[in-house]
Amino acid sequence: MVALESEIGLKETSGKLKDTGKSLKAKFGLYGEEMIEKEVKPRGNNGRIYLPQDWVGKLVKIIRID
Repeated sequence: MVALESEIGLKETSGKLKDTGKSLKAKFGLYGEEMIEKEVKPRGNNGRIYLPQDWVGKLVKIIRID
C-alpha cells in the first residue's frame, strides 16, 4: 500500500484514503477461479452487485476499473 500511496499521491486520514486529484491507474495481477464483470446498481445510499449463489461463503475481491 505504501508504494501505491506514493505513486498516485493518496493521503491517509483516519484509516481511509483520500484522492489528491491525480488520475493515475494501478495495475493489479490476480489469480483466481472465475471472473464476472458486472455494473454496480444503485440501492438506497449504496451500490450493489449480485453474485452467483455458489459464491456465497467464498473470498472475493472487487476492483473498480473506471
